[in-house]
Amino acid sequence: VQLVESGGGLVQSGGSLRLTCAASGFSITTTLLTWARQPGEEDDWVSAIDDDGTTIYPESLKSRFTMSRDNAKNSVYLQMDNLKPEDTGVYFCAATVSGISYRGPGTQVTVSS
Repeated sequence: VQLVESGGGLVQSGGSLRLTCAASGFSITTTLLTWARQPGEEDDWVSAIDDDGTTIYPESLKSRFTMSRDNAKNSVYLQMDNLKPEDTGVYFCAATVSGISYRGPGTQVTVSS
């Protein structure tokens, strides 16, 4: 099982980024995948998509963040709009496969004011 994130970078406040999480070793249609971020020591949950494609978000982010997936590419995405400096952090995707939790190394998102 491997999860690899990409798409991070430096963006000005109000800008957009689209992150990609490429999964291998399992099918993304068989489990829940999540995006989370580490602005500091602890993780903040950002979004999730379950096996039937239903997405959920924290109320504070649902107007700006959209999670989606491409089953053919076995990848999930996070579209982030109207970014704010407080969105800065390392973003990573995670999944539990056969009872084991996996997460990718993450991609850095930096939002300048």
